[in-house]
Amino acid sequence: MEIAQVIACLNTLRQTKPLVVNVTNYVVMNNTANALLAVGASPIMAHSSREMAEMMSFSGALVINIGTLDSQWVPRMLFAVEQANIHGKPVVLDPVGCGASTLRTEVSRQIAEQADTLVIRGNASEIIALAGEQAQSKGVDALDSSDSAVNAAQYLVKEYCASVVISGATDYVISSAGVFKLENGHEMMPFVTGMGCSHTAITGAFAAIGDLSGMAATAILGVAGEIAAEKSAGPGSLQMNLLDTLYQLDEQMLRQRLKISKV
Repeated sequence: MEIAQVIACLNTLRQTKPLVVNVTNYVVMNNTANALLAVGASPIMAHSSREMAEMMSFSGALVINIGTLDSQWVPRMLFAVEQANIHGKPVVLDPVGCGASTLRTEVSRQIAEQADTLVIRGNASEIIALAGEQAQSKGVDALDSSDSAVNAAQYLVKEYCASVVISGATDYVISSAGVFKLENGHEMMPFVTGMGCSHTAITGAFAAIGDLSGMAATAILGVAGEIAAEKSAGPGSLQMNLLDTLYQLDEQMLRQRLKISKV
């Protein structure tokens, strides 16, 4: 995806204001809802199976974030994915903490297997854990750098017919179109809780308007985070400035800042 295409995606999102259904964790609901509003989308946090079929009939995409799993959330998440499939809506999966426990790893894989149209957004450790032994056998070194997870992501692309976004100091977007590297963002961003979850939610917004690669969301959050960090004294002000920058982001800022290259 070229810079012009990223700009076109942002313009389309702001014009159409897609509704994004979020089944997400308690920690980040406010963060992700505000990020979606700031970029121009319309968020709804829906967790009841009683309304999920109706919600997915008129929404643009489903975001599943497994950050606070329990025995009630898992069946709700799987039912939400089932309804997204029935209504032909993309599913964006954030496998938070995949690899940290058996439950998180098993549920992440179950959701990935069930989704018909899937985008996965995670950090390097989560992507490697989700890929599991199959990726390890291809020489993936279980390090925390995003570079180390590219092979695992390529495995997931093939295994689930998905697109995969790896977040890190350098971001990677991997799909059937190839491997792309994005070098924006700022080292302060990981110190704001829910930054990756906001990335996932924005990925859902762009999936709702047709970008199933995860590229537009990754590009826009990276540039916005970079600009916001220049105005921020620390993580607290970064969170505030990021929302303002997402709201103000325009073509000129993207053309001046965005660094995309095909690997």
